[in-house]
Amino acid sequence: MSVRPPQSLYQPGFTNTGFNVLEYELQSERAAALGRAGLKVEEALAALNAWSPERDSDAERKSLCDDAADAVWGLFIQREICGLRNNREIVKRYAIPGEVLSRVGAIRR
Repeated sequence: MSVRPPQSLYQPGFTNTGFNVLEYELQSERAAALGRAGLKVEEALAALNAWSPERDSDAERKSLCDDAADAVWGLFIQREICGLRNNREIVKRYAIPGEVLSRVGAIRR
């Protein structure tokens, strides 16, 4: 006996062709990569927030800001790949400081 989903759940135009299965897998990977990019931003910002002028050097803060800017840039690019172009909500959600945003996309030597 075979079971099929009810007709009320049927989506017209969606068949299990090779293309649709591939597109589903690609969307899943994009979503997973977006999540990983968000975690990298959280980790980089946590390290930056843990910086203390009493125990750490200014050079270390600069390095932490650069690392955070690289992580934020990666998140912005991944969001754009997923079709999400407005980054204002991300800046607000992660509380990304202006010091980091001013370095996003900068090429360092």
